[in-house]
Amino acid sequence: MTDQRDAYAQKMKAKLDEWSSEIDRIEARIDQADAESKIEYNKRLEDLRAKRKEVENRLEEVQRAGENGWTDLKQGLENSWEILKKSLDRAKSEFSRGYREGGKDQ
Repeated sequence: MTDQRDAYAQKMKAKLDEWSSEIDRIEARIDQADAESKIEYNKRLEDLRAKRKEVENRLEEVQRAGENGWTDLKQGLENSWEILKKSLDRAKSEFSRGYREGGKDQ
């Protein structure tokens, strides 16, 4: 069971690292937006970071859990995971749309 937990945690960590890179790319592009858009984009960025932190915390709980307890924590991690995924997809879409429209939300 510990091998399953470790493999699961490694898989989740790799995906979380990938999403962290996407968040960093969004942050880098924010500098190119107009002042009004930057405010909204930065709010989204703060929200994404908070959700990412929640996933990181839950992943750490899974990694620290005993052999039998980690499966109980897995559902909480997966719930937080889905929330982060949806938020990141939405932010990327909105940012790309706003960026294509000249950095202005219409």
